[in-house]
Amino acid sequence: MRVGLVGLGNMGRPMAARLRAAGLPLTVHDLRAEHARDVAAAVDALVAPSLAALAAASDVVVTMLPDGTAVRDATLGPGDRLLDGLVPGAVLADMGSSSPTGTRALGATLAEHGIGMIDAPVSGGVRRAVDGSLTIMVGGDPALVARCAPVLDAVGSQRFGCGPLGAGHAMKALNNLVSATGLLAAGEALLVGARFGLEPARMLEVLNASTGRNHATEHKLAQFVLSRRFDAGFSLALMVKDLGTALDLAADTATPAALAARCRELWAQAATALEPGADHTAIVRWLETLAGTTLDEE
Repeated sequence: MRVGLVGLGNMGRPMAARLRAAGLPLTVHDLRAEHARDVAAAVDALVAPSLAALAAASDVVVTMLPDGTAVRDATLGPGDRLLDGLVPGAVLADMGSSSPTGTRALGATLAEHGIGMIDAPVSGGVRRAVDGSLTIMVGGDPALVARCAPVLDAVGSQRFGCGPLGAGHAMKALNNLVSATGLLAAGEALLVGARFGLEPARMLEVLNASTGRNHATEHKLAQFVLSRRFDAGFSLALMVKDLGTALDLAADTATPAALAARCRELWAQAATALEPGADHTAIVRWLETLAGTTLDEE
């Protein structure tokens, strides 16, 4: 199976390495041509001079792009586009975080050309992309998903079928809503405790042995906040985008989501206050400025 990978950012680069480690022939493309050449050399892949050329050399094209607009532009244009190289029977697998409704619309357009589509967003961050243990949430025709199994299994250790096309992206947005809420709540709790006189590191020990435990208390706060690294590998801006997708989904389904709305509002305020490109864990740094208290390992 010939695989094309579009997007070689924090997640795309290690995924390229996993695809090659699985023995899959790989062609890559990125807007940063020099970066694409560097990645290709590192993982022994080919570099496509254009999106159309990548599509022509691929049975399955994986997109790992910031949002659904970028995926649609890469696929349908204007200008250089995947559609000009995709042949009937090929499959587009959007493994980034996109709007579920936009994904369904793009899938319908591709179907008119005899091209299949699945959505297969991932969770687990850069660390799990490196070791190939990502969780994958899949939407699409089961037959298409089965055809793409070698690609999905190369980068993930857990794969969940969520329903028809768009279901994977819906699940990813809702997962990130829960994740963002958990990090925000845990960060606030640590600051309240610190101002009372509790040690943040000890608080995390207690939380992780108690009912307050969540992904942030286990895998983010000590590693990226108390250490002052703030470099988990997923941007705060992308989290705001995913929270917007979750809220759009709530609106589309006429579901009240007051907590989700307030959560997104706070994340958007942090994005405005912090520097461009800030990691999503830096939201706790923003909370620190509001509280006038700094959390660290000291």
